[in-house]
Amino acid sequence: MIQRTLISALIAAAAVAAVPVSASAQDAIYGVWRNPKNSVHIDIQPCGQYLCGRVVWANANAREDAKKGGTKELIGSQLLRNFSPGKGGAWKGKVFVPDLNVTVSGTAELLDNNTLRARGCVFAGIGCKSQNWKRVQS
Repeated sequence: MIQRTLISALIAAAAVAAVPVSASAQDAIYGVWRNPKNSVHIDIQPCGQYLCGRVVWANANAREDAKKGGTKELIGSQLLRNFSPGKGGAWKGKVFVPDLNVTVSGTAELLDNNTLRARGCVFAGIGCKSQNWKRVQS
């Protein structure tokens, strides 16, 4: 269950990339991203002064895991919340983990135009894991 939680957190965090703060650089992150298992797709869009990500597609297993954790409907859920540029070019924000009904800290960096490396931590640098996400569409 803890591994699933970390993976879920990373799924959400991976949707946000580290890019320069300029408008054109921020535009590079907008679009739909998939997790490594291709079980969840998140659409990253501007959300006021931040970046946010909502689930636009999820397979049956991901939807069922979310329901078990107390999230009635995974599709449409805002998993990425208040992501903003952090130190060293990484984006930082909060990630909602639907299968545990908790919010954790997350960071991500853009490795190239189609790959995001995400890192999520359950608590203050403890229980961290990284994974790479791929762009589905711009």
